[in-house]
Amino acid sequence: MAKYINPYTDFGFKKLFGEEGNKALLVDFLNQLLPTHHQIKDLTFLNVEALPDSSEERKAFFDIHCTATNGERFIVEMQKAKVAFFKDRSLYYLTYPIREQAQRGDWNFQLSAIYFIAILDFYYDSIATAVFRRDITLKDQNNNTFYDKLQLTYLQMPAFDKQEHQLVTHFDKWAYFLKNLEKFDSIPQILNEPLFEQAFGVAEVANFTKQQREDYEKSRLSYIGLKEVTTTAKEEGFEQGIEQGIEQGKSEMVISAFIRGNSSEQISSFLGISLEKVQQIIEVYKTK
Repeated sequence: MAKYINPYTDFGFKKLFGEEGNKALLVDFLNQLLPTHHQIKDLTFLNVEALPDSSEERKAFFDIHCTATNGERFIVEMQKAKVAFFKDRSLYYLTYPIREQAQRGDWNFQLSAIYFIAILDFYYDSIATAVFRRDITLKDQNNNTFYDKLQLTYLQMPAFDKQEHQLVTHFDKWAYFLKNLEKFDSIPQILNEPLFEQAFGVAEVANFTKQQREDYEKSRLSYIGLKEVTTTAKEEGFEQGIEQGIEQGKSEMVISAFIRGNSSEQISSFLGISLEKVQQIIEVYKTK
């Protein structure tokens, strides 16, 4: 296992940015994305499960949902693979922090600013035209700002290609850190400053408890499986590829867990795959 976590995994992302003890990291990261007049000093984590209006409506889950002390609300999402209607999904997510601001009785409908920030481990644009960072606000036909309290920011991480010697801004350093964290064996000189030293300490697997290591391993295997699904889907065609990708992803996760010394029973338990299937995959792997 690498020295540092993969920040694209559910566990890794929330370990870095979703814990009370590490919220200084999230505050600093968010301030690199916010306009000068909306810089934040502190924030409070909210329940990541946004309850819908009716029990029939599907629940929406956010990776991180927080509010600043001056009222701004933030949804921070880490998306590991391209999904259908992702832009629609983003707008749907935004309806929750809008509606939950409603007040009973006499209310003038004044809203706090809302920011949706998506960190994407894929291209949602075509590779040829993709840009690393895209900020979206509401503007009119003359490109004048119509409403400045609703903003979406998309970071296409594969499009960030700066090397260490090319980093200029503090935000460059954050992007470099997130994209390359799992590859580092030590702290690069350019990131050798207190805030990033804290981030590396949080991300170091050796500092985890036994339970945290197990949770991270499950999350990492899930990430590997998901990437296999999407890769196979691209190569084989969507419908056929998804089916083959799911099977390939399961095999990769089983083999990875087996190589790390987990028993067939343990693998079956935390991956939710039948013991018979796990044993079959391992036997095939041993014959190769």
